[in-house]
Amino acid sequence: MKSILLTFITFLAFTSIAQEIHKCYTHEVMQKQEELTPGYLQSVNEAFYRAKNEMSHDRSTVYTIPVVVHIVYNNAQENLADSVIFDQIERLNEDYRRLNADTVNMRDTFQTIVGDSFIQFELATTDPNGNPTTGITRTSTTHGSFFNFSSFNAEDVKSSSSGGIDPWNQQDYLNIWVCDMSVLGSPFILGYATPPNNLPHWPPGSADNMSDGVVIQYQAFGSNNPNVVDPGTGPIDFQGRTTAHEVGHYLGLRHIWGDGDCTAEDGIDDTPNADAQSDQDCDTTKNTCTDNIGTLGDLPDMVENYMDYSAETCQNSFTLGQVDMMRSILENYRYELINGTPAPASINEIAFEFQMYPNPSNGSVVINGIPEGRNVITVYGETGQQVWNTSTVNNQIQIDHLNKGVYFIQVINDLGTVTKKLVVL
Repeated sequence: MKSILLTFITFLAFTSIAQEIHKCYTHEVMQKQEELTPGYLQSVNEAFYRAKNEMSHDRSTVYTIPVVVHIVYNNAQENLADSVIFDQIERLNEDYRRLNADTVNMRDTFQTIVGDSFIQFELATTDPNGNPTTGITRTSTTHGSFFNFSSFNAEDVKSSSSGGIDPWNQQDYLNIWVCDMSVLGSPFILGYATPPNNLPHWPPGSADNMSDGVVIQYQAFGSNNPNVVDPGTGPIDFQGRTTAHEVGHYLGLRHIWGDGDCTAEDGIDDTPNADAQSDQDCDTTKNTCTDNIGTLGDLPDMVENYMDYSAETCQNSFTLGQVDMMRSILENYRYELINGTPAPASINEIAFEFQMYPNPSNGSVVINGIPEGRNVITVYGETGQQVWNTSTVNNQIQIDHLNKGVYFIQVINDLGTVTKKLVVL
């Protein structure tokens, strides 16, 4: 198997003391690793460009990544409802397939260099033992926070022996841990992503004690999360894009400003350079570096890119170069993720499908195309409460008298689990 690309450890952070948002600690972590392992930064750059040279530019197959979400909670607030998890998966799919409604906000300048990644995500339907699963685990912990200043102990969430939960097979599943990483009651790290241990293109020791997957601060997960973060300047509007960003790192992408100034870059030809990350803003007037993007020439800073640290409300796209890099990672370095036992290789291999109409609804909805055999159908409210449940062998049922709101319709049978969103007006 080819060796492909380092996935950067990404830290999105802010302190309650200074009331100032610090988006990312990646550069500082890389510098610290260079001190611990001389030659690390050179290895990072060499690995990245090796991966870039192996990109196939083939976007003909839709790759589906099986996901397990580990909710690790100390209190009820951290124990996020299923509806928040469903929403986050839906947001990932919209953003990675470029089906998100806010793509209309993309400036004309960038329209020719952005696109669909043909990568999508689904909660796992089979666990590592071959049993049916919802793709969600819940673990109560005595940890007040999985972060402190004396040591980076957020990795504790990835181990049952240290108050978290062990990962599912990391070659076959994208593991996402959702927990608290606050300091003095305020979130300090919003998310980070790590590569597997002992990658052949990493210098010895670079990934020691780092377990493959993504970790997200519980308030930053999903776009319908009821928990509010206010660093003192007003609530942060989370759109589920902290997870989109971290999964981008998991799939090989760097920050678009290259963690430096105008002399640094992310290694992707069609992302314009910037002298620093955006600071939670959507300033479309900035052009902080002079560069040359093919026939497009010198482009402005791309605050619409998921790999910037602009506000989530203005992020809406990946470039085609970023798409090619992520697909190359899946085709080479993370090959088992899309070709392993529990993982479907393409959208055509999804276990089953069902339809529901009308959607939006006036309170009544018909569900049909239900697979043969015993099916358990559950309706969840937006906050995760169960509002209706039945077991049926019929291939069509009708649900009536739903109040206005957002619901999640879940069908479970021997083939697996499928969940869809329903809007009642």
